[in-house]
Amino acid sequence: MTSPRRSRSFVAEFASNLWDLLQGQVGSARRGPFAPSAPKAKSARPPRRSRGSVPPAAPTPAVKGRSSRQQGRYDELVKTMKVEFGLRVVRWRSSTSGCAWQVFYQDGSVARLIESPYPRGPMSCAVFLHEVGHHAIGFKTFRPRCREEYHAWRWSFEKMLELDFNLTESVRRRRDEALHYAVAKAARRGLKRLPAELVPFLKPRSRDLEPLPALLEPPVNPVLAARIRAERETLGNVGGSAEDDLGTVVESGGVAIGVERGG
Repeated sequence: MTSPRRSRSFVAEFASNLWDLLQGQVGSARRGPFAPSAPKAKSARPPRRSRGSVPPAAPTPAVKGRSSRQQGRYDELVKTMKVEFGLRVVRWRSSTSGCAWQVFYQDGSVARLIESPYPRGPMSCAVFLHEVGHHAIGFKTFRPRCREEYHAWRWSFEKMLELDFNLTESVRRRRDEALHYAVAKAARRGLKRLPAELVPFLKPRSRDLEPLPALLEPPVNPVLAARIRAERETLGNVGGSAEDDLGTVVESGGVAIGVERGG
C-alpha cells in the first residue's frame, strides 16, 4: 500500500510537469508561426586600422600568358624603383590612375606609399613612374600643386627616355590633358599667378593636333642630359632650349594671369 506522503509527491510532480507543458504551448501560440528566431551571433569583424597606419604591401600581379622580354624589363623597373625610393605599393589598380602619399611616425620614420597600375605597357609605365616621381622630387617641393604635378610628369618622362622605354603619342596626350585639368582646377580655386612651366597647358589642346613634345625643358636627369648633350655635339645641332618661349603673360577668359618662374 502506497503511503499518503508518496502519493502527494507524485501528484505534485505530475501537476508541475503538466503546467510546464501547457505554458510552452501557450507561448508558442502567442508567438505565432512567424515569430522572430533567436538572434544570430554576430560574426567577428576584422579590426580597423588606426589612422596613419600603413596597409600591407600589394602582391605583384601574375602576368597572363608567356612573359615577354619587355615585360621582364617592366618587372625589373618596379623592383628597382621600390628599392631605390623605399616605396610600398598599397594596391595595383586596374585603371590608369594612381596616387602617392606619405605617413610620418613619432620615431621619425616615414612610409612612402603609392597606388598605380602595374607596368605592362607605355601608359601604365608612365603612370607608375609619375607616382614614383612625387616621392623622387619630394612633396611640397614645388608649389602650387599643379606645378608639382608637372614636375612629377617631367620626372616620369625623363626616366622613361633614360631607360629607353617607349614613350608614345597617347602617353604625351595623357600628360597634356592631366596638366590642363590641374591648371583649370587651380584656377577655380583662386590661382592668380601661373608658373612658367604650365603655360603650354593653360588651354586644352585639340586632338587634331599632335601632343606637346615629351621634353619642354632641358632635362634635369643627369644621365639623359649627358646623352642629349653628346648627341647634339655629334650632330652639331645646338639650338635654343624649349624654355625660351616661356615667361610671357597670357589671357584666359578675360583675366590676365601673370607668369611666375619658380626657383
